[in-house]
Amino acid sequence: MLEKNPNEVVEEIIEDTTSVIHPYKVLLFNDDIHSFEEVINQLIKAVKCTFEEARDYAFEAHVKGKAVVFNGDLSVCLKVTSILEEIALHTQIIT
Repeated sequence: MLEKNPNEVVEEIIEDTTSVIHPYKVLLFNDDIHSFEEVINQLIKAVKCTFEEARDYAFEAHVKGKAVVFNGDLSVCLKVTSILEEIALHTQIIT
């Protein structure tokens, strides 16, 4: 019954709306060329995140081979990838 837990329906609607608002994602791929420090500094510059968030993204890319580092409109994702690629990091924009 919907009336027993109305919050569950609201959460599903919010999640669906978020994917429509920010349909694009920037993937950062692991490489054996850049140091963690280089990647972290470039992530802070590109994504405007904290040191801790950048470190987590870099670690995820290192361990899993890739990490979603940004969600947003295509134009903003293009700017983010451009900044990351300034130091030849490998990125991809996906939907």
